[in-house]
Amino acid sequence: MTTSDAGRHKVLGLGGIFVRARDPATLAAWYRDHLGFDVSDFGGSFGAIFPFAEHETGYQLWTAFPAATTHFGSGTQPQMLNFRVADLDGLLAQLRAGGVTVDEKVERSEYGDFGWCVDGEGNRVELWQPPAE
Repeated sequence: MTTSDAGRHKVLGLGGIFVRARDPATLAAWYRDHLGFDVSDFGGSFGAIFPFAEHETGYQLWTAFPAATTHFGSGTQPQMLNFRVADLDGLLAQLRAGGVTVDEKVERSEYGDFGWCVDGEGNRVELWQPPAE
């Protein structure tokens, strides 16, 4: 932190991700059934809370992509969710066995391993296994 930042307030990290859904209950059930979310009804909206685990690997990231990116899949998809996972290959196999559309491409780099699937409303979702520390 520079001297000019002393005493300035800042964001600590992601507090939540909120998405529009044509059918929130059905989309929440998809995430429960395929990605293991512990889904709760928050009075008509549905969600899951993920407490931080002590010594959990990885980090939270916010990135602005160019408007023409193909990384999100469809050009009409305004954002893409990225979830940390412990065993990417195991989860991708489980998703395929469950009938979920899974991209055949898996990227492995110094930043970890990345795979993609399509959720119950057709949104591309990124799954990330952070590199071992």
